[in-house]
Amino acid sequence: MKPLGKYIVIKTVEEELQTASGFLLSKEDANQMRYKKGLVIKAGTEIDQKKGVKEGDSIYYDKRAGFTMLINNEPYTIIVLNDVVVVL
Repeated sequence: MKPLGKYIVIKTVEEELQTASGFLLSKEDANQMRYKKGLVIKAGTEIDQKKGVKEGDSIYYDKRAGFTMLINNEPYTIIVLNDVVVVL
C-alpha cells in the first residue's frame, strides 16, 4: 500500500475518554468530541519526516475528515495532512 501525494492512511484507535474527575464518557458522549485518535500506517509520497508525520505516529485528526475504505478486508481511514491537528 502506497498513498500518493499528501494522503495519509491511518487506523482509528478506540480510546476510553475520562473527565477530569475520573468519570468515563459513554460512546455517545465520546462521539461528540471533534477529534479522533489514529495510528499512521503509511504517509503519502509528498510527506517527509520534516513535516512531522511518519509511519507509526499516533495522531489526533478531525473526525469529519477523510473517508474509510477496505484494504485487504481491513478498514482504514484516508485523510490529508491538513486534517492532522496533533502528533503525539
